[in-house]
Amino acid sequence: MANEAATLTPLGAEIWIADGPVIDFYRIPFPTRMTVIRLASGDLFLHSPIAFSAGLAAELDALGPVRHLVSPNWIHYAYIGDWAARYPDAICWASPGVRDRAASRGVEIAFDRDLGDDAAGDWAGDIDQLIVHGSKAHTEVVFFHRKSRTLVLTDLIENMHAGDLPRWVRPLARLGGILAPNGKMPLDIWMSFAGNRDKLRAALARMLDWQPDIVVLAHGDILRENVPQRLREGFRGLSPTGHSH
Repeated sequence: MANEAATLTPLGAEIWIADGPVIDFYRIPFPTRMTVIRLASGDLFLHSPIAFSAGLAAELDALGPVRHLVSPNWIHYAYIGDWAARYPDAICWASPGVRDRAASRGVEIAFDRDLGDDAAGDWAGDIDQLIVHGSKAHTEVVFFHRKSRTLVLTDLIENMHAGDLPRWVRPLARLGGILAPNGKMPLDIWMSFAGNRDKLRAALARMLDWQPDIVVLAHGDILRENVPQRLREGFRGLSPTGHSH
């Protein structure tokens, strides 16, 4: 699908977002969003790249060299290969499980490196990161851009508008807790942490310690007000206190 209308929108100091086309995921339309961070080196970090377009590439070229193409979780990878073809010197970063997922779907992506629990040296001076462990189904890498105080999530919280969804999906979305303005962690992901909520709690505590002012979500409205409270609500009232294992 063409993506010529996608354009960069400044979010804060050295950070932009670009909203891409809606994709069909199990017959449910999901909006897509890429976050772009310009590192102190001048290199660009593309989180969850959306569909490639020459227009968007030109906007990025004006900001700096595209250096990092980042898959933040096992289901956000589809367009990395297209961007890598345009920017062959860029590094493709794999999240846990994404290599197997892409291979199972017949998608050939030559991932160069794997994301870890700590920030890669390439961006450790600009971005903090952690892997949210504990789910039986969904592992996601979370990033915090220090300069703009922006937390970048992908699917851990969704905050979509009912009007953007087919009528038959709306009751399911309401049941799943993902409707704006009070979107939360999708119920299926929440249930997948059963028995390991201590690990999720520890991850939330670290996110709150970063003291974000903005939370970017891949699907739905960005969180901009009462962020600590909204983050706790987004994690379904999980207390960030307690012991982690």
